[in-house]
Amino acid sequence: MPTFRAIFKKFLSLQKNFAISSVTSFTTLVNPSRPLTGIAETARICSGPSVTCVPVISNHLKNQRDDVGRNHFKEMPSPDVYLSTKKISSHVENFRLDEALQLFDEMPVKDMVTWNVMIKGCVNCGNLEMGLKLFDEMPEKNVISWTTMINGLLKYGMIEEAKGYFWEMPARDTAAWNAMVHGLFANGRVEEAIRLFEVMPNKNVISWTTMVSGLDQHGRSYEALSIFRKMVGAGVKPTSSTFSCAITSCANVGNLCLGSQVHGHVLKLGYVFDTYVTASLITFYANCKQTEECVKAFDEKLHQNVVVWTALLTGYGANAKHGDALRVFGDMFRLKIVPNQSSFTSALNSSREIEAVDWGKVIHGAAIKLGLEIDPFVGNSLVVLYTKCGNIRDGVLAFKEISDKNIVSWNSIIVGCAQHGCGEWALAFFTQMAKAGVNPDEITFTGLLTSCSHSGMLQKGKHFFECLRRYAAIEVKLEHYACMVDILCRGGKLDEAEDLVEKMPMEVNLSIWLALLSGCRAHSNLDVAERAAKNIFLIDPHCSAAYVLLSNIYAFAGRYTDVARIRRDMKRIGTLKQPGRSWVIQRGVKHSFVSCDKSHPSSEKIYKKLDWLGKRLKEHGYVSDQRFALHDVEDEQKEAILSYHSERLAICFALISSVEGSTITVMKNLRTCGDCHSAIKLIAKIVGREIVLRDSSRFHHFRDGFCSCGDYW
Repeated sequence: MPTFRAIFKKFLSLQKNFAISSVTSFTTLVNPSRPLTGIAETARICSGPSVTCVPVISNHLKNQRDDVGRNHFKEMPSPDVYLSTKKISSHVENFRLDEALQLFDEMPVKDMVTWNVMIKGCVNCGNLEMGLKLFDEMPEKNVISWTTMINGLLKYGMIEEAKGYFWEMPARDTAAWNAMVHGLFANGRVEEAIRLFEVMPNKNVISWTTMVSGLDQHGRSYEALSIFRKMVGAGVKPTSSTFSCAITSCANVGNLCLGSQVHGHVLKLGYVFDTYVTASLITFYANCKQTEECVKAFDEKLHQNVVVWTALLTGYGANAKHGDALRVFGDMFRLKIVPNQSSFTSALNSSREIEAVDWGKVIHGAAIKLGLEIDPFVGNSLVVLYTKCGNIRDGVLAFKEISDKNIVSWNSIIVGCAQHGCGEWALAFFTQMAKAGVNPDEITFTGLLTSCSHSGMLQKGKHFFECLRRYAAIEVKLEHYACMVDILCRGGKLDEAEDLVEKMPMEVNLSIWLALLSGCRAHSNLDVAERAAKNIFLIDPHCSAAYVLLSNIYAFAGRYTDVARIRRDMKRIGTLKQPGRSWVIQRGVKHSFVSCDKSHPSSEKIYKKLDWLGKRLKEHGYVSDQRFALHDVEDEQKEAILSYHSERLAICFALISSVEGSTITVMKNLRTCGDCHSAIKLIAKIVGREIVLRDSSRFHHFRDGFCSCGDYW
């Protein structure tokens, strides 16, 4: 009959070669000839020294088979302290705090490790009060007990209590000092963290790394780099975490020289293949506009970690190389690297920047498959993508999918509705936001005021502006005044708008005066326009937008002598008018047009379609409004100039190159003229398709002869 020691020795040697994952395996090993009778048989075998069952149950717990391990544990007549502690640890890791406490209370003997595990479990499971109670009841405490409690207090923002426990400690090791410094940084007590670090008796590499990271995270990257230099000067060898933090600091200050030096140290010490060091290097070079170096850092090895891929994806996006960013995102799927929330957010942002809504929809589909469409960061990016690319309906649907809406979520949908002139929707979302208990910020009010402006809601706009002025939590800023001036101007209250500008409690900037000047154009008020233009030229004598607006106001009034004078002034000072440009994105390709443009490969078909539309427009009673030609030429020339505006060319291209019945989306860099606005309403009716036009002011949705703006823009 083999001895217990021989059996256990054999067990340990075999365990190295294969995992013993069930009681059956263990009983066979003890006595191969014995029938296998499951848990009861194991309990009989284990009725001797309980250490024999430790590897089996520990193996279940290690492999997270907690229920199986629990069944074996219940059959044991007297589990020892070690096994009970392992079981408590398993319970709290699975957030079964009540079961852990019950087992803890039933233990006849508890050692210091058991107490520490239970206290830490209470803290991690959110029951700080119970953790404090157990700490007070603990018969004997060591430095780990004190540090665990201090970490718990700092985690819940109880800074003063944590400081009290820290200074009450009989003995403080370096880990306790590090925990306190880290906790102070985490709670925004930067100066206190610095002072504590300075009096720390024994600093290790974790102490220095905590300082570098903490300072950088609070926008004090230069100080973080200074600490890093002191650390190296003191002969402390940095770890991969230290290098990662130092490189991130270099990225935040854009110090290419120092960052390159740190990169050199990384190479010498062999940390270049560390995942987080590589990710930090990619971000650093991206921030310094060195995308080739980003690629070199990435190409050091074949990476399988999503963090490194996301760093490269984000780096390309930060340097406006959005096509490359989307290529990287596609490569991640081809190499079976599952993107995370940050990956999706960066990819969606790149899609938005190049207005590639088709790419965005593909990414959206991938997010749905991974269940990430409900994530706030991914969901917010989807809302912004759709609303900025002309699809407000999908933007609303994406917003509704977000599980835990934050202030960014609400602001994104409110601002999106404002851009599309859906004022009532924006106000409805604001009401839901208030009911959800989310406090508005300055962006919320900008969105609300813009909604009122684009929807012609003068009284509601006044109401929100007055609420904002009385709401002490938010400072009224220039953009809020600009929105209010625009609301008053669009409502025909030019004198009231001018009075608001003159009584502003802050210095009036260019955007305020331009808002007033733009309002004068809509109502042909030359007196206010000339006063606004005079103030603009005092701020910026070369403001091309002001010259163009004033020139258009004169032209609209038939004062072509003044138009010629304005244009002579522009030529004299070297100010150029920005040419109107419209474009359509199809299959990821941007097709751009200017007025009377014939450079596109499909120009012949475009102009043929345009001539066909011209005939159909006249059949529907369309007569061009030649006031918008803004040139002192013959009527036939004015009509031709209006017919070949860039947005009409873009629409005709979309008509001949897109699927019949699909929505047409056109972007324009300037405000669309009134004549084109009238024509496009009829074009949408003639072709039976929705046409979405985004100009410099807002989105217009044309359907069946009507526009979503209600002719108010």
